[in-house]
Amino acid sequence: MIDEYAEAAVQRLLTEHAGLAEQGITVILRERTMVLYGEVESTARRDEIVRLVEENFPDIPLHVDIGITRATPPSEAEDLL
Repeated sequence: MIDEYAEAAVQRLLTEHAGLAEQGITVILRERTMVLYGEVESTARRDEIVRLVEENFPDIPLHVDIGITRATPPSEAEDLL
């Protein structure tokens, strides 16, 4: 069941979790679904966020809109004119 404190509880879980400390994810409630959106540096991190939320809030329907930011250096040099 989703109550008015669910968004804050999920956000707190993500930011206070010792192995995650994720502050770049926004948590909002749309109708009866919790939506997670933002950008992270890897699919592994996104998967860990989803696992953690689903494990701690199993009764909340979840929609994940978390993109992956390129975290690798550029493959070619940039020309500065």
